[in-house]
Amino acid sequence: MSQTLESLSSGAQVGAVLPLLTAVVQKPAWSARYKKGVAVVAALVAGVLTVAADGGWGQFQHGQLTAVTLLGVLAASQTSYDLVWKPSKLAPMIESLTTKKTAQQAE
Repeated sequence: MSQTLESLSSGAQVGAVLPLLTAVVQKPAWSARYKKGVAVVAALVAGVLTVAADGGWGQFQHGQLTAVTLLGVLAASQTSYDLVWKPSKLAPMIESLTTKKTAQQAE
């Protein structure tokens, strides 16, 4: 398999599960725009970590492979959220479960 396809595959694998991890820190009360911003930043961070894990920090000298991995994580995370995790209600459920309830909400 070519390096480009390997980078894209790694990015897509990470991106497919990233919305579940992002849901842990997101809150149901946040606006859709703010949630999208958090998801994009998380995808970029996860993309950088994926590049480093695949080829070490020296991998960043290959701009095309780095860009392919980052874009793969971003595209897969947004797509999997919209097509799988949101309709299945799993990501929103994780957001609700990880949100601290105030004393008033607990009653």
